[in-house]
Amino acid sequence: MAKSTYLPGETGGRRRYGSDSLNRVPTPSLSALPVRRLTHRDLTACADLSEDRGWPREEHKWGLLLSAGRGYGIDDPDGGLVTACVVTEYGPHGRPTLGAIGMVLVAERHARQGIGRRLMRHVVSLMGTTPLTLHATPNGRPLYEELGFKTTGRAEMVRGRLTPDATTSGVVTRAATAEDLIAIIRLDEEVFGTDRTHVITRLPAFADQLRVAEDAGRIIGYAAAWPNMETQVVGPLIARDTETAKVLLTSLAARTDRPLRTDIDVRHEELLAWVKARGLESVAFNAVMTHGITALPGDWRRRFAPLTVAAG
Repeated sequence: MAKSTYLPGETGGRRRYGSDSLNRVPTPSLSALPVRRLTHRDLTACADLSEDRGWPREEHKWGLLLSAGRGYGIDDPDGGLVTACVVTEYGPHGRPTLGAIGMVLVAERHARQGIGRRLMRHVVSLMGTTPLTLHATPNGRPLYEELGFKTTGRAEMVRGRLTPDATTSGVVTRAATAEDLIAIIRLDEEVFGTDRTHVITRLPAFADQLRVAEDAGRIIGYAAAWPNMETQVVGPLIARDTETAKVLLTSLAARTDRPLRTDIDVRHEELLAWVKARGLESVAFNAVMTHGITALPGDWRRRFAPLTVAAG
């Protein structure tokens, strides 16, 4: 039992307090806690937050997002983060044409108290008139709809070991080199619909594999595979057509002993059927949502998978 301390009362009597109460600083209400920018110093806290919600820690992905994007969070007075998210801006520096929101997390102990809604309102307000996009789980979708996001597409997450395709193709793949980077950036901007140079230039260091597809010496597609716990996540996957996407996937699978995981736009029915016939299984569906635009820019026919659902 805690010791007690007596303090003078206002009327000359004495009131009894537990000694613990003398040292305890009142915890601010969640609504009073400020939102702040996150930095690389918050990497461990972000990973802890992922783990708290039953996600993989994903330090590798958090590192990329905090470098290429802008993280926002609210500190927990008891340590760690109450909530966090990352916004990756695309387009001219200082004049973004698209913002991708991802890694929206709220600590379990603070869930269902409106703190995630408050953080999202803050981010949407900061972005002003810049169009936004995000991938939403079924659980998160109602909140985003409340904030004005609309579902404009769907992506299917698939995972497994890809069995090689016996068919032949005229498309050649090879490891990307430093000399390919300018061509990759140009192709990516054409297909994605806005400039992602600050993200694409980080791919060689971020990814275990970065491969290009060529036809007559011209780059017609590229794909990256990067580590995420026990899998290799494929993304981005950009290709001239479905056959080129298949060849790129096959080339990535042949160079790793880990299962592949990727998120494929459901409109690419042929590619989805192909990967499922060769060992990958459906894991989940996410809604692709936008705010301020009715559809994502660029050419979806050549955009098969995002870099990550957290960054578009």
